[in-house]
Amino acid sequence: MNALRLTAVQFRYVNKTFWRNPASAFFTFAFPLMFLVIFTALLGHYTVRLGTRTVDTSTYYVASMACFAAITACFNNIAMAISFQREEGVLKRTNGTPLPPASYLGARILHAVFISVLLVVLTAAFGHALYHASIPTGLPLLRFAVAVLVGSAAFCALGMAVTAVIPNADAAAPIVHAVILPVEFLSGIFIAFGNSTPDWILWVARVFPVRHFALSMQAGFLGTAFSWTDVLVVAAWGVGGLLIAIRFFSWEPRQG
Repeated sequence: MNALRLTAVQFRYVNKTFWRNPASAFFTFAFPLMFLVIFTALLGHYTVRLGTRTVDTSTYYVASMACFAAITACFNNIAMAISFQREEGVLKRTNGTPLPPASYLGARILHAVFISVLLVVLTAAFGHALYHASIPTGLPLLRFAVAVLVGSAAFCALGMAVTAVIPNADAAAPIVHAVILPVEFLSGIFIAFGNSTPDWILWVARVFPVRHFALSMQAGFLGTAFSWTDVLVVAAWGVGGLLIAIRFFSWEPRQG
């Protein structure tokens, strides 16, 4: 119970730190909405076939940008922030305090999930108001909430895992973007997948968790079929990321 209390206290501290940097907080929330406006302005005047349904690409991008926002808040931000703090010696000093390491890292993960949920809610409201995206209710809303929470936690774990291959703070952003952006492109985040998408792209996309997370988002916003298999695949990737993070995570700076 003491560890849980310390995690809650640390969560409040991380949350205050986040909101006391208004420039960072503003662009964290504005970035996915800006992408949503850009993509719908450029590509939102068409339709895409998803199974037996035809949906407007403007609505399609509401689901995609909600997925993009959650991944950015969890995977990108966790990986880069932890790498920066490790190289600046913050993690080493924190590890020498009475605060349990699990409470420190748990608070950061909880905060990332919290911001992810806020971003998804904001994107849903924005998409509903401007692009007539549906808002799930009842049982679909419950399934959607579980998918968002599982996906956010999984990408936090994967973000922690990728810090093992980041050698220094300067390399954090290039490595993180090199890892996640190609997968997002191959998962239909930026370019809508339809029934004519090549089979090899669909096969590659289904290997990675981004596509499965995106399908869960589409089920909520577009009314396509929901599958618990997608949630389980994302969860499995999260468990794998957690195991890698436990094995290779370092509190010590790697700079010479």
